Amino acid sequence: VQLQASGGGLVQAGGSLRLSCTASGRTSSSYSVGWFRQAPGNKREFVAAIRWNGGSTFYADSVKGRFTISKDSAKPTVILQMISLKPEDTAVYYCAATTYHITWTADLYDYWGQGTQVTVSS
Repeated sequence: VQLQASGGGLVQAGGSLRLSCTASGRTSSSYSVGWFRQAPGNKREFVAAIRWNGGSTFYADSVKGRFTISKDSAKPTVILQMISLKPEDTAVYYCAATTYHITWTADLYDYWGQGTQVTVSS
């Protein structure tokens, strides 16, 4: 499975961004896709995850109510819609896939895309 993340950019606090994670290769409805982020000097942090069939979702407390993860029913793409962005959301965002059920544990993800930079200015 190959993953391609896109959609990052520079936005002012309170603004919105939409990240996309497009999968290619051998995908399966048994996969889960997660978004993680890593700010300079910090550990990689779980953000949100979804089953590939678009069923169950799970969010980190820090983004609940502001971020929405969804699966595009027509494309092999997972979307992370981010609103009410804060400067502390600034990080490189990564998407990843796992054969496990939804998990926030980065070590359980087998496939990783390249990161996309999100910068939120105050």
